Parts: sequence; C-alpha cells; structure tokens
Amino acid sequence: MAMTMVEKILAQASGQKAVKAGEVIEPKVSLAMSHENAALVINQFMEIYKDTGLKPKVWAPDKIAIIFDHRVPAESAKTATNQKKIREFVAAQKIKKFHDIRGDEGGICHQILPENGYVLPGTVVVGTDSHTTSHGALGAFSFGIGATEMASVWALGRVLNVEVPKTIKVVAKGRFGRYVLPKDFILYLIGKISAEGANFKVLEYHGPAIEKMPTSGRLTVANMSVEAGATSGIFPPDKETQRYLKEEAKVKGSIDIFGPDPEAEYDQVVEIDVSQLEPVVACPHTVDNVKPVSQVGRVRVNQIVIGSCTNGRLDDLAMAARILKGKKISRGVRMLIFPASFRIYQQALQLGYLADLIKAGAVIMNPGCGCCLGVHEGALGDNEVALSTTNRNFKGRMGNPKAEVYLCSPAVAAASALTGYITDPGKGGK
Repeated sequence: MAMTMVEKILAQASGQKAVKAGEVIEPKVSLAMSHENAALVINQFMEIYKDTGLKPKVWAPDKIAIIFDHRVPAESAKTATNQKKIREFVAAQKIKKFHDIRGDEGGICHQILPENGYVLPGTVVVGTDSHTTSHGALGAFSFGIGATEMASVWALGRVLNVEVPKTIKVVAKGRFGRYVLPKDFILYLIGKISAEGANFKVLEYHGPAIEKMPTSGRLTVANMSVEAGATSGIFPPDKETQRYLKEEAKVKGSIDIFGPDPEAEYDQVVEIDVSQLEPVVACPHTVDNVKPVSQVGRVRVNQIVIGSCTNGRLDDLAMAARILKGKKISRGVRMLIFPASFRIYQQALQLGYLADLIKAGAVIMNPGCGCCLGVHEGALGDNEVALSTTNRNFKGRMGNPKAEVYLCSPAVAAASALTGYITDPGKGGK
C-alpha cells in the first residue's frame, strides 16, 4: 500500500507494515519535549502512581527533553518555584536532555532540539507546545500534545489513540526573490488556505524551492504549519538534512533518507510559484489575514521584534544586520532582538551582527519566548502597534488586547525599523 511520509513513520512506530489515514494507533515515541509546563506534566505523572505503591519512574530518561524558555529568567516567585520543582524532578529521574537558564546551552526549545541533534528523520516527536511542528523540518512526525497526554508518554513511551492524519501536499516551484523569505512563503500559504485549511492534517512540503531551502527556513515553515491548523508540517529528509545534522548538530551515525511513495494518496495538492511572491505581512488579528506589504498602507510601528522559535536563527539576524548596518532605527521605534539560542547568540556576536544591530539602536535580549506570548519582556502599551517575526497575532498575544500585532519576515522587520512604518525591504529604508 502506497503511503505518505507520516503514514510511513507511524507504521514503523506502531510496528505495522502499513497504516492509512483514519486508522487509530499507538505509536512509540522517540523524543518527548516540555518546557516550563513540565511542572504540570509532573503533577499528572505523579497522579498515575498515586496509591499504587510503585516508585514514579519515567520510561526512558534519555528520550525526554526539558528546556526552560518561556519565562527566563523567572519573572515571579511562582515561576521560580515551578522551575525549582522541575530541576528536582530532572535530577531524581536522571534526565540528561535538560537545558536550564545557562549561557552555554540554553535557548528556545524548538531551536535547542535540532541544534543538539535530538531530532532525527523518521522519528515520532511530541511536545507540550503547539509549535512542536517545527521538527518536521528534519523529517520527523512532530506534534503538540497536552500535559495529561505527556504524563502518559513519560510513563508508557507511546501516545495513546492517535488517528493517522490525512496529508496535504504542498509543491513550491520557482526561485525566491532577494527579500522574499521562507516566512513570506508560509504566511502566503496560510493566507491562501486559511487558518483552518489544514485542520487535523499534515502539510508535506515538496518542490524545487523546498529542495534549495536551508534547514533554518524549513524550521520556520514547519513551525508555522500549525497556524493553518495542521497537526504537523514535514519535509522529506535530503542532502540538506544530512548536512545540517552532521555539520551543525554533530550527529554521528547514519541518517535515514526517505520520502513518500510515488502513488501516495493526498487529500489535496497546493502548488505555489515562489518567484511570484513578494514580502507579505499578516495583519491583525488573525494569521491568515495576509497582505503584500505594498498593499498595507502607511502603518506606523511602535515596537519591532526579531526572534522567537520562528525567526531567531543566525541567518535571520544576519539579514537584519545587513539591512541596518551603518544606519539608525527611527526615533519612536523600539527594536528587540531575541536570538533563538545562546549558541546562535554567540555566533552572531562573533560575526559582528549583534554589534551592528546595537549600533543601529536595537536591544539584544536573552533567548526566550516571553515577548512572543506576552508573559515576560516586551509587553505592548494600549493602542500600540507591533511588527514581529513571531508566529501569532491574535488579540492579547503579545501581552495587551488593546494593541495590534503584524507578523512579518526579518527583512520586513529591519526595513520597517528604519522608516518607522511597515516597509517593503526592496523599496524602503533610509
């Protein structure tokens, strides 16, 4: 039976020769990730063992990853106490893939996993975060689950009652323009099919433009696949996947290269010629309210954010630094830079990107998610407008329901910082 990529992965993970969309299975998990919400998972995990007389023990300490990133450093006594609780659990359970608040190994969970080689093609990855879809960039079936589900994974090593999802095939042809980035591509796709266009389905990416896309861009696209309602986004592993895992993540051993069967059945096929795309933004207050920058009008911006699990990688910072080098951010604009990890922070520091950004007037923040979801650092004032490379823009997403959030690429963000209003990087700037 011909299978899609996810069907192949789930067949292997459930010990079957083949599976098809609609079947319910219980796949084994290769990696289970949580961040500070691990405190909730711990509570549920302990409930499993309550009154059993058994000592709580995770199924595989080497297959659990916990990363502090949403509220770092802790912004309150409650958060600090929860982080303390997690540290104690990690020590007791001998969990090694733990990334605390440290300058030598910390960062955002969806960057830490790939850059440390924790995710491999053909595996099943689950996380207590909706943007766990990011790791489909490396050919894994990766999706978000709740705290109760994660507690059962910690105990059993598998996910219960998973329905094999249907798949939408996305084919991207052509060549990206100079200032048209993977972020523009995924925003355009979401605008095209809507925020519910891929509900409970998988977006499987193919085509010449995808084959030439670096892993950093694939992570951006897979990350935001969930914003179209997708359970996951996935890329067939290829030479670029091998390069990234070998050279950057320092993975040793063989790396599985595979793709869907030629006769695989898809729920839908979406074709996009990226050579026809231009820089876009997602306007308030939905991610699918996408417009070309040229059609947005003169929108004044108060705060600009570059970073997050979506666009805080080295090439994102390099793009911003290249546009801003030797120039000054417009007065009245606050610009915050959140590298996705401290490894990226150090690389950007050594390459001079951070110096260029600081000289232009930007503020460099520690890696973290707080600004993106509006719980820590960078909140907005009433009636303020933010332009951000993050992934969501519903009311209150960045801390204030009386503010507005536009989503964009790092190139649009940097160009707009110079003018003070949303600007096409190919046409604007001082």
